[in-house]
Amino acid sequence: MKIVRTAGAIREEVRAERARGSSVGLVPTMGGLHEGHLSLVRRAREENDVVVVSIFVNPLQFGPGEDLDAYPRDEERDVLLLDGAGAGIVFVPPVEEVHPEDRATTVTVGGLSEVLEGAHRPGHFDGVCTVVAKLFNLVGPERAYFGQKDAQQAAVLKRMIEDLGFPLDLVVCPIVREPDGLALSSRNAYLSASERGQAKVLFRALQAGRPLAEAGDYVAAEKEMLRVLRTEEGVAPDYAAAVDADTFGPPLPGGRVLLAVAARVGPARLIDNIDPDMEETS
Repeated sequence: MKIVRTAGAIREEVRAERARGSSVGLVPTMGGLHEGHLSLVRRAREENDVVVVSIFVNPLQFGPGEDLDAYPRDEERDVLLLDGAGAGIVFVPPVEEVHPEDRATTVTVGGLSEVLEGAHRPGHFDGVCTVVAKLFNLVGPERAYFGQKDAQQAAVLKRMIEDLGFPLDLVVCPIVREPDGLALSSRNAYLSASERGQAKVLFRALQAGRPLAEAGDYVAAEKEMLRVLRTEEGVAPDYAAAVDADTFGPPLPGGRVLLAVAARVGPARLIDNIDPDMEETS
């Protein structure tokens, strides 16, 4: 496994792999790796000759007062995990290599990026799209892998790929959960033992809303998810929503319905969702 830190170096490594006839898969991450990330790497390894994993804490997707400085960073540990999971190239650039000081371009996906997470974190998806577009241009993968836990992010990036004509497939992989249902997240590292117990309420809320959504009563599903979230002391809900899984607007007749929740638990803001069409692992 090779570790590179510059745009020129990652382009050269990928160019060499292309010359050998290799297909390339990309797994963008911000580090703080857990089994959810590693499941993406293993999936990418099954479907490509070479897997490129980026580790980059992207400042553009953090708003004022968010956890940019506190976000988990442990490059040595992350690299060891990636080596074991089958990554071939790890791209670990400094901020100035990805976002020059005179950067004048931002990628924005309208509509999709303005609801739910976009409404609660203005500018977040602009930051995500801008850095991912740059990674696509640097690596030029056949496939890029993202997790279902960030379902809205995946939908926004899918639209960006379609609108800008990136010649690649976006592969969304199932949520990986702890045995008690808590979705794996780098931000779980912020939680104390008691807060971790409180965080399980996100999955309980989704489970409570699911039968109502399956019966077509989306308003009742949202109310029930919010009610369950509010039963746990120390949990501050941001939203509980039933939306179309592709547009993130109101559910459409015959469309896939996604249940999504977000809440602050202690120092961490956590998100979770259930998509009935996606299998999950634990």
